[in-house]
Amino acid sequence: MWSAVNAVDPPLAAIFSVNGLVVSKEERALFEKAKPLGFILFTRNCAEPAQVRQLTAKLREILGRDCPILIDQEGGRVQRLKPPFWRDQPAMRRFGEMAEENFDEAIESLSFTILQQAEELRDCGINVNCAPVLDVLSEETHAAIGDRAFSGDPSIVARLGECVCRTFLEAGITPVIKHIPGHGRPALDSHYELPRVRAARAELDADLAPFAHVAGSNLGSFVWGMNAHVIFDAFDPKHPATVSRTVIDETIRGAIGFDGFLLSDDLSMEALAPYGDISERARACLGAGIDAVLHCSGNFDEMEYLAETLPELRPDSVSRLNLSAGSRQVAA
Repeated sequence: MWSAVNAVDPPLAAIFSVNGLVVSKEERALFEKAKPLGFILFTRNCAEPAQVRQLTAKLREILGRDCPILIDQEGGRVQRLKPPFWRDQPAMRRFGEMAEENFDEAIESLSFTILQQAEELRDCGINVNCAPVLDVLSEETHAAIGDRAFSGDPSIVARLGECVCRTFLEAGITPVIKHIPGHGRPALDSHYELPRVRAARAELDADLAPFAHVAGSNLGSFVWGMNAHVIFDAFDPKHPATVSRTVIDETIRGAIGFDGFLLSDDLSMEALAPYGDISERARACLGAGIDAVLHCSGNFDEMEYLAETLPELRPDSVSRLNLSAGSRQVAA
């Protein structure tokens, strides 16, 4: 897994990124000074296993601790570790389709696939995976989610999602459930536009159910969550969930019951454009109750600006983070 952080001198409330295959001198100086919580890797950072191992080791050396290093390794279209050096894993929709025919077979196949993913992640020094997607498919679901999601049946999504979380935790990888409270209904891609869901509150119970299932299990405090840049009229008609204190307090922490460590989705996504520059967006997320913000572009100037303007992790965020650090033994 990764080490608990020092509550007396907590890190910056941000996950930073790297521009290339190695850490530049400028990046090293920034990371040493800023002390971000951790880092997230993308395809631009991953050429082959030995290079990724060297990169993750260097990032930990710079921070002087066994920090969280994240990646999106879902399978299907979203795989940052790609063939020929890493396995080509199926999209999660395949396991949802299997579950509709034979649930036990789907669980067995899914568990095996996740164990393979975990093995490759550990080998590269990666300890947090931004998966599984717990969004429930609908007629409106945008292709940006599409086959990344398991099913349109909330019970299948919930049970397969729990399987993924449990398997990762048992293998020493922290899973991140996303995109809480649900990205299955939006017909727009939040990378480029701000989606709005107009469904009534009662209709949204199905979307919340998979997240509530994992949150209510014995894994609930040990998985992380990633929020959605989506406006839900039934929860808060003015603000997307990522910057809405109402959604975070009443829906995510309240109705869903998620008490784990909560990340924003990427700050650079255009859905947050109405909330200002990169620092203003980040501060809006943190002010709404997000524990740490996610910066994915590798843009040095933006990270330097965030380092100058963002606070350290709040005490409640440190508590949630440190609780999840020792999660492996409770997963069985």
